[in-house]
Amino acid sequence: MGQTIQIEKANSLKEKPDVSNIKFGTVFTDYMFSSHYTPEHGWETPTITPYKNLELSPALQSIHYGQSVFEGLKAYKSGDDILLFRPEENFKRLNRSLERLSMPKINEEDAIKALKELLQLEKDWVPDGPGQSLYIRPFVFADEPFLGVRPSRTYRFLIILSPVAGYSGAALDPTSIYVEDEYVRAVRGGIGNAKAAGNYAASLLAQQKANNLGYEQVLWLDGVHQEYIEEVGSMNIFFVRNGEIVTPELNGSILEGITRKSIIELAEYKGYTVKEERVHIDDFLKGVQDGSISEVFGAGTAAVISPIGRMNIHDTDYIINDNQPGDVAKDLYDHYTEIQYGRLEDPFGWVQKA
Repeated sequence: MGQTIQIEKANSLKEKPDVSNIKFGTVFTDYMFSSHYTPEHGWETPTITPYKNLELSPALQSIHYGQSVFEGLKAYKSGDDILLFRPEENFKRLNRSLERLSMPKINEEDAIKALKELLQLEKDWVPDGPGQSLYIRPFVFADEPFLGVRPSRTYRFLIILSPVAGYSGAALDPTSIYVEDEYVRAVRGGIGNAKAAGNYAASLLAQQKANNLGYEQVLWLDGVHQEYIEEVGSMNIFFVRNGEIVTPELNGSILEGITRKSIIELAEYKGYTVKEERVHIDDFLKGVQDGSISEVFGAGTAAVISPIGRMNIHDTDYIINDNQPGDVAKDLYDHYTEIQYGRLEDPFGWVQKA
């Protein structure tokens, strides 16, 4: 890109919704950003237009062969300011995903500038209720109409925005987890550490199975042995063992979560001992049974931190910490979100104004 962004103004603006009453990802703002890639010109025609449907070919390569990646981050209201939390990390990860799927990288600095320009136009859409934010979805997909199996020649990069309430209102409500030991999501050497659309398609059957059994989310085991803990469908997983915070080590099939990375840095800053380990499900189960594991929680963009109060492991239900948020989860959540909303000092330089 590196070009001046053209802005097409809407003839009329939408009525702003009551964010507390809308479902995640169902309401979108007035505008969106888009850019198009060709081999001859690279990323070009950066444009902010009214939010609208796309006209696409039925032979679109992303539909048939899955060249589609995305990111998720949020904007927060702080007085008159709009704040972003580590957006550079999201666009770095977007480029890693693009590289893995043989797609052209974007210019990260240009992408952040485009996002900030879009947010300035949409600043009235950033809600200021407890736990509320504006969800940001950048995504890139192949748009060449061609049925041959090869990387597409052309692509589109878009950013759309959606106001969201807190994941569980503004409270830390514990969730329930089903440990999946039949299906697998990813293997090392595959695309498990890319934020690719196909990863999420691969998770849906097990997610439906868990929901039918009365659980909200799935905890995946490794794709080779199905014995080692990896991640929850929309979160990385942490647990407190003998007072220390433990999370599965990155292994090539676990998504490198930005919230995961930030929680580790914040926890170490606050004096906690954090360990990244290969965690066998039976060792984890033993810790739950003997009480050495006192808390379990997930970490991701949507929830920030989500305590896990009930787990099904090997077809047996276990209650964690009386199905209540633990002290460590609450401590990290409070500190983390206060930084995000600009209410506490940011010693890391994570937060920037839009």
